[in-house]
Amino acid sequence: MNEPLVIEGTVVIPAADLSWTAVRSGGPGGQNVNKVASKVVLRFALANSAALTSEVKARLRALAGSRLTEAGEIIVTSQAGPDQRQNLEDARAKLRQLVVRALHPPRPRRPTRPTRASQARRLDTKKRHGAKKQTRRCPPGED
Repeated sequence: MNEPLVIEGTVVIPAADLSWTAVRSGGPGGQNVNKVASKVVLRFALANSAALTSEVKARLRALAGSRLTEAGEIIVTSQAGPDQRQNLEDARAKLRQLVVRALHPPRPRRPTRPTRASQARRLDTKKRHGAKKQTRRCPPGED
């Protein structure tokens, strides 16, 4: 199933940038799990891809985290379904979600100032704490 992955209207990852393999799933399943290779490992060659801009690639590298290899590939796995086809579709959907998140730049944080009430509460707490410690001290000259 070597088809290009359509992310959003104009963004399409060509099939040449994607490769997948089927391996045996882990976990329970009896004897059948030892015979059937239903787990899918999908690889996306991010470093060589011309489908994404450099800014999107940088955000995608940050979002991928441990799924990014040293060779610049993003590895997405799926073993949720009972068959290869379903797991391949699931892995492609996971990759699509990851790329969609990278396409939209995060909103810049606007620094805010603390309100006057929160400043007053903070100072009041500090005064109370200081007064509590003051009562623990010995009067000067009594030591």
